[in-house]
Amino acid sequence: MKLSIIIPVFNEAGTIREILARVEATRFPIEKEIVLIDDYSTDGTRDTLRKEYEGKYTVRYHDKNYGKGHGVRTGITAATGDYITIQDADLEYDPGDLVPMLEKMIAEDLSVLYGSREAGANRNRPSGVLFYFGGIFITVVANLLYGQRLTDGMTCYKMYKGDLVKKFPLRSEGFEIDSELLALTAKQGIKIPEYPISYKPRKVEEGKKITWVDGIRHLRTLLRCRFS
Repeated sequence: MKLSIIIPVFNEAGTIREILARVEATRFPIEKEIVLIDDYSTDGTRDTLRKEYEGKYTVRYHDKNYGKGHGVRTGITAATGDYITIQDADLEYDPGDLVPMLEKMIAEDLSVLYGSREAGANRNRPSGVLFYFGGIFITVVANLLYGQRLTDGMTCYKMYKGDLVKKFPLRSEGFEIDSELLALTAKQGIKIPEYPISYKPRKVEEGKKITWVDGIRHLRTLLRCRFS
């Protein structure tokens, strides 16, 4: 068996080497595959991937900057694992948390598992009131629309069986990919379980890219998927 770890990347020259070192050092109970998607970085990240990681990992390059959702979609297409998960290219999430998530997936034969930053999460510092309450609000709306009981629907750490997520007709370009994955999973009749993970959020001045506009896109995506 194999776990594919999709890492969408856009202008993360300051963190890409460290996060890849952390992922590489993480010991999983099965084989791992690292899939890097460069979303047309302009800060030197693309050169780093070409010079240091081509041939070692699966690397794909976009011809323009599309957004995280497009990167995730490209990664899902390229992934060959029995299980597929997403890892941001910054340092907010600890790849070590993926190990017990994978173990739970295998032991309980789960189709999907979300890592919750709210269920016993270790928040060392806030990323801002807007980010925090925005994520909570979108999760509440998703729960109401799709009959879920999630505490953190907008988490990066989503782990799927590969054959499930590959059949989703994903079309999101940006951060609203989180809402689309949640919606399409729920429409399969699946109650999404969660597992507590740690989280060290960065702030806008440190490179955080999501904005209030993305919150609107999340809500629009949830409504589109629910009533289409």
